[in-house]
Amino acid sequence: MSAQSSLPSPLAGEGAERLRREAGEGSSRKATARSLRSRMTDAERKLWFALKDRRFQGLKFRRQVPAGPYVADFLCYELRLVVEVDGGQHAESVHDAERDRWFADNGFRTLRFWNNDVLSNLEGVLTAIAEGTATPYPTAHLRSPPPSPARGEGKKKASQ
Repeated sequence: MSAQSSLPSPLAGEGAERLRREAGEGSSRKATARSLRSRMTDAERKLWFALKDRRFQGLKFRRQVPAGPYVADFLCYELRLVVEVDGGQHAESVHDAERDRWFADNGFRTLRFWNNDVLSNLEGVLTAIAEGTATPYPTAHLRSPPPSPARGEGKKKASQ
């Protein structure tokens, strides 16, 4: 039996934790994302084939991309849309709720799908993503950037 076959399967929900351990505490999100791209699950690979190269509605998706303190499975910056493909370990995950909250607070909409849905009903998953892209995501709750004094913004006028 090889060492590779004794490692847990990512579909069993233990792969992400193993990758975090292998990457170590001091590694960057970029290195983690690169590692995740090279070790995609079957479900992620299947969905990526449908999304890559602007195959889906002409939209540019990136895979395993760093976004803030997280790495998104698939991300479309144009629509500020994150698509996550999850195994059973993500059921009622507090960490996932924190991730979703961070993405929402930063103007991203998150759509989550189970691995088995992607593997057995890709067309239904793509339909759900299409429906999710049809309505604009409200970003009014986002703070506007502070005024730029370099452009003359935020300065009090002498006549006031």
